[in-house]
Amino acid sequence: MAVAGTTTQGVTQAGLLDRERIIAKPGFNRWLVPPAALAIHLCIGMAYGFSVFWLPLTKAIVGTTDPACASQGLVSALFSTSCNWRVADLGWIYTLFFVLLGCSAALWGGWLEHVGPRKAAFVSACCWCGGILLAAVGVVVHQLWLMWLGAGVIGGIGLGLGYISPVSTLIKWFPDRRGMATGMAIMGFGGGAMIGAPLANILMNTFKTDVSVGVWQTFVVMALIYFCFMMGGAFGYRIPPSGWRPDGWTPKVNNGKAMITHGHVHLRDAHKTPQFWLIWAVLCLNVSAGIGVIGMASPMLQEIFAGSLIGLPDLTFSQLDAGQKVQIAAIAAGFTGLLSLFNIGGRFFWASLSDKIGRKNTYYCFFVIGIILYALAPTLADMGSKALFVLAFGVILSMYGGGFATIPAYLADIFGTQFVGAIHGRLLTAWATAGILGPVVVNYIREAQISAGVAPGPALYTGTMYILAGMLVLGLIANALVRPLSDKWFMSDAEVASLQAKSAAANAGPTGSFGIGKGGFDAKALLAWAVVGIPLLWGIWVTLRSSLALF
Repeated sequence: MAVAGTTTQGVTQAGLLDRERIIAKPGFNRWLVPPAALAIHLCIGMAYGFSVFWLPLTKAIVGTTDPACASQGLVSALFSTSCNWRVADLGWIYTLFFVLLGCSAALWGGWLEHVGPRKAAFVSACCWCGGILLAAVGVVVHQLWLMWLGAGVIGGIGLGLGYISPVSTLIKWFPDRRGMATGMAIMGFGGGAMIGAPLANILMNTFKTDVSVGVWQTFVVMALIYFCFMMGGAFGYRIPPSGWRPDGWTPKVNNGKAMITHGHVHLRDAHKTPQFWLIWAVLCLNVSAGIGVIGMASPMLQEIFAGSLIGLPDLTFSQLDAGQKVQIAAIAAGFTGLLSLFNIGGRFFWASLSDKIGRKNTYYCFFVIGIILYALAPTLADMGSKALFVLAFGVILSMYGGGFATIPAYLADIFGTQFVGAIHGRLLTAWATAGILGPVVVNYIREAQISAGVAPGPALYTGTMYILAGMLVLGLIANALVRPLSDKWFMSDAEVASLQAKSAAANAGPTGSFGIGKGGFDAKALLAWAVVGIPLLWGIWVTLRSSLALF
């Protein structure tokens, strides 16, 4: 095995993880790349499902709780070995996930473009799985700061690198279907929790004993499983040689509607353009509204429909007894799972549709339809129509997921493909911002309503829905202001050629397929898709089964 930087007869040999080592050769099938990306995203997507561990971890110390623990603050909880953790203390891991995801993607996006997707995915696997293992140690020694450092910080860095690792690669492999390609991969991030959460429940129940809640053992097993899958994804990555394009494909002419450029903007200049910050606002506002719904989906359904969820429509939420509240909580969990399905489906559907109607028009759909549905939600709640209410929020969550999947192609259309992965990484700071803004806005409004004496029910969320609609109005305006870049921002042909020199036998040479990218869904591709498709189908089946209680 060649080690990076070694020389043979004066020639530097590419290492196993280096970009030069993964340039596709004739006979390679491009349909092997999306399942490699899915293998990464389905693993890191468990970040969405980590809340499955919160309640078990609040009982990690078995036995009688010290009364003094009730008054401990967050700082003392970080280092306490005698008090059980609170959900609020553990929930900071979720916040760390998405803040570190956005920050690490922004910091190391340029490095990823330089070293290639395999090395980035390898580091991602080490961080994500190593972080989970460190969190397992934190559970064993009962140190919350180790949980935060392991899962939250180190794992969050792994999330950022893993999330952006396939983006520019897939866009380069599928210039004819940019939206579909990124939708296939990013769909996996939305679907990771559908596989990981039920798997975690099975494992915790398997390892649970009288003296252990089974969480640290579950962390260890899942980290090992994820590491194997992520390594398979990392070593499945290939990049096309310079000048490669699919057979029979010619670049679209910029007709003003699709706004597809043929130039390339350097990473150092992208953030200097107003287009970058307009698209940043578009993503931030779309995600803020959607992530707010995800965070309040379960309590919202319970408080709005209350007794009607269990055939007692005359009972409000405050009139339900403890047993009835347990029943409706289980039904609300099915609602949350159903929203996950819409989230996943939307990532593929809307991203693929954007190939037909253009990215800007796709975002117009997100904002216009979203505004209408948020504005209608209070009416649907007052009508007591569960089916229409669930459908409305399902569509909203499909557009939340679709926004993530469409944004890389939007960036490639505006800024070109040379630095799209790194530019996408910087744009994900919008996600980090939305991860704080959305839940804070939604929770603050709800608490303000409760303080004003509003009882749990449809009225408790009316103001929230209108404010979320207002956020989408701002997003609509930002999207309308996006225009094609002026020529002054694009790199010269010579600069592009020099940047592509490492992987180019054809920098200024011929273009074509070079016998690469063909094969379609042959036996090898079908096997690769089965490896990621079977777990995903299992997760969908489990989710659908638990969602039946809604109806």
